Amino acid sequence: MEPVGTTAADLPDPALQALRLAETYVFGTEPGKIPAVLHEAFEASTDDRVRARLGATLARCWAYAGAHARAVPFADAALAHATATGDDVLVADALDAALATHWGPDELSVRTDLARRLDDVTAHLTDVDVRTQAHLWTLTVALEVLDLPAMNRQMRALELLGEESSRAMFFAASRRLTLDLLRGRTDTAAELVAVAGRALETAHLADGPLVVSSMRAYAAVHSGDRATAAELAQLAEDFAVAEGVRELYAEAAWMWLGAGEVERAISLAATFDAGVLAALPRDFSYLPTLQLVLDVALHAADTDLVARVAPLLAPYAGRAVVASGALMFHGVTDDPLSRAAGLLGDHETATRLRADALAAYTRIGATWWRQRLERWVTGEHAVTEDSQAADSRMTLRPGPPGTWLVGHAGTTTAVPARKGMAHLHALLSRPGSGVDAVVLAGGQVAEGDLGPRADTVALDAYRRRLRELDDALDAADLNGDATAAESLVAERAALLAEVSAATGLGGRARHVGGSAERARVTVRKAIAAAIETIKAADPVVGRHLATHVRTGFTCSYEPDADRSLTWEL
Repeated sequence: MEPVGTTAADLPDPALQALRLAETYVFGTEPGKIPAVLHEAFEASTDDRVRARLGATLARCWAYAGAHARAVPFADAALAHATATGDDVLVADALDAALATHWGPDELSVRTDLARRLDDVTAHLTDVDVRTQAHLWTLTVALEVLDLPAMNRQMRALELLGEESSRAMFFAASRRLTLDLLRGRTDTAAELVAVAGRALETAHLADGPLVVSSMRAYAAVHSGDRATAAELAQLAEDFAVAEGVRELYAEAAWMWLGAGEVERAISLAATFDAGVLAALPRDFSYLPTLQLVLDVALHAADTDLVARVAPLLAPYAGRAVVASGALMFHGVTDDPLSRAAGLLGDHETATRLRADALAAYTRIGATWWRQRLERWVTGEHAVTEDSQAADSRMTLRPGPPGTWLVGHAGTTTAVPARKGMAHLHALLSRPGSGVDAVVLAGGQVAEGDLGPRADTVALDAYRRRLRELDDALDAADLNGDATAAESLVAERAALLAEVSAATGLGGRARHVGGSAERARVTVRKAIAAAIETIKAADPVVGRHLATHVRTGFTCSYEPDADRSLTWEL
């Protein structure tokens, strides 16, 4: 958080020491004693030049720490003191601080005007750091308003400055990656990360390592490198938890989503309950946080979270979402808002917003984002006439020798063959119908039909209790509670004996604890292992099967009656 134009020659020692301490601040973290030290030096000085620099730095510190209200008076004071000096370098520094302070979602017009003023002030200056800050802000605003020529112009200006300064080169490489990923280019990522890393060796930016990690993470998500995305998602999550950086929870969640770990992603996104969302500061992190959390909620089909977040993002329809300092483009708000409207049943709004999002992506050449939204549309394209709900397509079928193919929405992934795959395939082929575990295991069923003489009410009660016992047996198996399992098996045997007697089957109970019990345990374990394998390759399919497949002495697949599913078997 280095103030531009700072030199040791024109600063008293207390002010210089305070500014050097501020250079150690890491964006978004708790600032500790830094604001107090800056404030003490600010109050002790009557020099407009000193107060301009200290005020601007203090404003940035509070703004980056999420304390907008504390930042505003110091940004205003810095601009007043800088203007009084007539020094354009100081005015540029104060305008930079004002931009950081007015970084909220409702201040785009203010930010646009301040960026224009900063560009005008720095146009004739030779100070590379001052000009770098100006071009960073004008690039950020150009991204926010989707001004493609301005994006290209500011990007080229940063790259030219990079020939003179390692600091400028660092910003040029990281922001070039932003634009390349926006356009669907991932082939430049490795080189740009390397350039940023080399520049950082002499630029000495406190935030630099975090920026490089973000570069690697987003490049991994865009290129489909799940292993790298998972590695960096874990680092981001650890940092977010350790430092309590709320907006980084959303970023880490989105990285987990890119790594294919939907459950990890939604566990972080779900921390944004109604109270947390209401308390989010309307600063630089507000739109990115809502955008990323909503995207994760949509992929996890978490309708409760979608219903909480979408109304907060809706007032900003038509906006581009840009991470701090143009570090990353997160798409346009119309994209997740269209998908949220579709999930919540407002198909007219969904169609309109989707068309707007696709038009915006096409206009600026945002290939990756356009293709991603189009794939989502394809996955939800087929709808039933009655419900107007999306018809999901899921796949579980034999693949090349030694593999099965799993997937959803027309995409498939080959996974290693597991015995439980065949069991799942048999259940999916007969939705809503029970299949005896002995049959799935390859044996025979010795018991006959319950017969027409059984009392219907009593028989229904017996069946309900048998299902409860099956669930309890599964839980006992998972917990390793052999004593409880033995007791439950005995109760089930006694209940079956009563059913047999009541229905006139000669008083002969079904034998359990022998082949049927062994089949129950074997099939349950095989199906559980298969679902875990599927979940690793396609969390959507894996989660659906884990929810809707029942195991026990009788196994079944019980899909939701109100959701249309087409299985490719």
